[in-house]
Amino acid sequence: MAPSHWIDDGRPEVAFLGRSNVGKSSLINSLLMRKGLARTSNTPGRTQSINYFLINDSFYFVDLPGYGYAKVSKSMRADWGKMAEQYLSKPDGLVLCIQLIDSRHNPTEQDLQLNEWLIANGKPSLVAATKADKLSRNQLTKQLKVTAELLGSRDVLPYSSETGLGRDKLWAEIQKAVYPSS
Repeated sequence: MAPSHWIDDGRPEVAFLGRSNVGKSSLINSLLMRKGLARTSNTPGRTQSINYFLINDSFYFVDLPGYGYAKVSKSMRADWGKMAEQYLSKPDGLVLCIQLIDSRHNPTEQDLQLNEWLIANGKPSLVAATKADKLSRNQLTKQLKVTAELLGSRDVLPYSSETGLGRDKLWAEIQKAVYPSS
């Protein structure tokens, strides 16, 4: 999707980023309490373009293609990376980047690179650890600590699309970013 096809109507945008199969579409559906709005699949790399979801006629959720394990050609994967970087580099509208990391695993090299890029480029961002329901409370606590340390002591918000864990906290962060004067 070329930049000329991006929506640019002045509304704030909240971008969701993460590797293929981290649960971006499931998280978006969970936040909006809608099944099937964002397409989910058992096949990593299903999202192949930038998808916009208009929320309450006032801001957008933006689902970017995942990086990593997608079963596509290297050239297509490289094109997705360029598209995502172009999108993230745009000067206006982007009020929050939500980087998703699978809570069951340490951040990948690509996760660390994205995190560093967001920080180095001054992008407002937070990290959400998806699939938090797949770990015991003790395992989750330990893994969140390890993830935070690997990401340079950033706060990591646990999230479960299945149970709703972290939903209210994530919405609060989104609200602060979209409506900063409220």
